Amino acid sequence: MVNVADRQTLILRAATKVIARRGVRGLRVEELAAEAGVSTALIYYHFKDRAGLLRRTLEFISDRAERYTFDDAPAPGSPRAELEQALLLELQDDPTVRENSTAWGELRASAVFEPELREQLGASTRYWVDSIAELVRRTAPDSATAPPLAIAERLTALVEGLSQRWLSGSITLEYARELLHQAIAAELGEKLRPV
Repeated sequence: MVNVADRQTLILRAATKVIARRGVRGLRVEELAAEAGVSTALIYYHFKDRAGLLRRTLEFISDRAERYTFDDAPAPGSPRAELEQALLLELQDDPTVRENSTAWGELRASAVFEPELREQLGASTRYWVDSIAELVRRTAPDSATAPPLAIAERLTALVEGLSQRWLSGSITLEYARELLHQAIAAELGEKLRPV
C-alpha cells in the first residue's frame, strides 16, 4: 500500500517531468494525473490548487538538487574542490539533473507572470547562493576578488545561464563546464588556463 508521503512524491516527480516537457503554462492537471497514475481529485486533495502544486514542485526540485549537489556527492577533500563540485554537478548529463534544471528554468521564467511563485523561488535561490557563499568563504577567506556573497551570486547565475544554453543545444556540455571552471578561477583570483 502506498502511503500519503509516497503518493505526494510520485505526483511531484510527475509534475517535474510535465513542467520540464511542457513548461508551467503547459501543465494540465489531467496530463499530470495520467503521468502520475492518480486521479485529478487526488492531486487537488494533496495540493489544494495549481499554485499549491507549483510551490510544492519548486520545493521538490530544490530538495532534489540539494541532494545531488551537496548531500549525496562524495566529499572532494578540500573546500575549493567542494565548491567546484557543487557548481559542476548542476552541469551533468544525467536525466534527473536535466529534468531538474529544465523544470527550474521553466518555474523561474513563470515567476515573472505568477507572483505567487516569486517568494519561494527567491527563498530557494537565496539558500543555494548562501550555500555557495559559505564554500567561497572556506575556500578563499582572504584572497577572493569580491565579497563571498557577490561571488556566489555571479557563479550561481552563471550556472543557471550555462545550463539553459547547454540544455537548449546552444553550447556543448563540455564547453559549459570549461566556462564554469574559468569563472570559478577568475572569481577566486586564480590564474586562468586557456580555453
